[in-house]
Amino acid sequence: MDKQVKKKMLVPEALPCSQKKLVEESQTKNSTPKPSKFNDEDIQKKKDNKDYRGLLPAEIGTDYNFKREIVWKNAIGFLALHLAALYGFWVLLVHCYWSTVFWAVFVALSSGVGVTTGAHRLFSHRAYKAPFITRFILILFHTLAGQNCLYIWVRDHRQHHKYSDTDADPHNANRGFFFSHVGWLMSRKHPAVISKGKTIDMSDMKADWLVMFQKKYYKILYTIFAILLPSAVPVYFWGESWYNAFFSAYLFRSVAVLNMTWLVNSAAHLWGNKPFDKYIKPVESRFVAIVSVGEGWHNYHHAFPWDYRAAEFGSKYSLTTFTIDLMARYGLAYDLRTTPYHMVQKRAERTGDGTHIICGPYAEKLEKTGKLDEKDISEILKNKETGSVRRMVTAQG
Repeated sequence: MDKQVKKKMLVPEALPCSQKKLVEESQTKNSTPKPSKFNDEDIQKKKDNKDYRGLLPAEIGTDYNFKREIVWKNAIGFLALHLAALYGFWVLLVHCYWSTVFWAVFVALSSGVGVTTGAHRLFSHRAYKAPFITRFILILFHTLAGQNCLYIWVRDHRQHHKYSDTDADPHNANRGFFFSHVGWLMSRKHPAVISKGKTIDMSDMKADWLVMFQKKYYKILYTIFAILLPSAVPVYFWGESWYNAFFSAYLFRSVAVLNMTWLVNSAAHLWGNKPFDKYIKPVESRFVAIVSVGEGWHNYHHAFPWDYRAAEFGSKYSLTTFTIDLMARYGLAYDLRTTPYHMVQKRAERTGDGTHIICGPYAEKLEKTGKLDEKDISEILKNKETGSVRRMVTAQG
């Protein structure tokens, strides 16, 4: 069977009624609270005793009186790393060959794709499937980024989605921009993070020998692929000095990619609109979408985390979605999971903040006719500045 056909068959409209019902029920689970096992007094006692077993995300919440313990070696290390990166930026602009500049940008984009296409959409959310060669290259690119081993990255991200913006979220945005951006890496974990982190299902990652190989030998692989290789290429291919190459292609490049990734945890949870779910903190941020090669449409992503596009209709700012589409064309990705447009519309109408354009006159037309014409689609895309007509028409069926 052609892999592009497989992609369409994953749309829930094509599933048997029983399976379609399960998918649609999953759409409402975030807005339908589960009954609590504990009363308020029991919940407070458990939190006082640092016993978070059985507590739901809403019951964990955010304790603003909790005093974090700073890990000073981490704080000083990140400060030194950023100062060195600023110096590396100066070196890149003033002292390096143009070839080194282009190389640093290429390595940055490659490592970014390793994080967004690989660690995020493939391994964390299983939004699509990939053969061995794709997984191998993406894990290699992820190692290049230097954002800890893939196993820990995925565990933290799955925990972030399950307990988003509570004390069990590793980078709880309720504690402010700095904490959710980098401060969480400079302080000891909240007891709720430690407790709930043990409950995250990582069986699929443990079953992947590539993932576990990277985890076991991460420090060696990081030294080779994140530090030595990016520094050595400019030296041996066009005569750049080791000094310039190290500060530009490694230090500045790696810290720049780190901050682009961290913006998804911080800015994309604080400033923007919420067209799909106004009851959660993640927002739609065009700025973050641009700098993070497509990960800034965060309100949509938290509403529909399984969607490989991570944005409604995809996004013209998304290098990540473009990369996955390109891989799918050549058989390097398949079974791409999407969200039917009627589900997106219903979610926006039920829990959105009213800023989605479909909440206007188009909603009434869709309800009456079941589809929009080309003029309507063009107007929607013009206002949202995302995706393509092809994607929207496909989503409508």
